[in-house]
Amino acid sequence: MQSGEQAQNAPAEPPAESKNYDVNEFFSDAQRYSVGDLVPEKYRSKPYEIVEWQKRHLPAPEIGSHWTYMGGNYVLITDGEGKIMQIKSGEIFFR
Repeated sequence: MQSGEQAQNAPAEPPAESKNYDVNEFFSDAQRYSVGDLVPEKYRSKPYEIVEWQKRHLPAPEIGSHWTYMGGNYVLITDGEGKIMQIKSGEIFFR
């Protein structure tokens, strides 16, 4: 294989700014969680609510939802029942 072909077929490294911080599942309090699951009551309380989501590089929460912190991850949950809508790696804060 020629060097030009190798470069063409090599997987492109995504720029640091476009890194995907989405998480499919995580563990917290010895339980596995994924999108669609309900979080325990304590994670729906004010002490766990993230109000300065911009400082953590998180997208704006949808109306009727808020970000919380669980198991080293940022979790977007519905205000009422605490249903997981989206999960982001805690590493997003450090980028």
